[in-house]
Amino acid sequence: MLWTVAVVLLVLWAVGLLSSYTLGGFIHALLVVAVVAVLVGIIQRRRVV
Repeated sequence: MLWTVAVVLLVLWAVGLLSSYTLGGFIHALLVVAVVAVLVGIIQRRRVV
């Protein structure tokens, strides 16, 4: 589930960068949230194993 959220956020970020209307810095916030989601998933996986 976490990977799905991260991928969706990355896709939205890429679409925002490629479009002419990017909502200012908000589109870069999506990238940060996606990276944080991936890092949280990696950290949680290491704790379980």
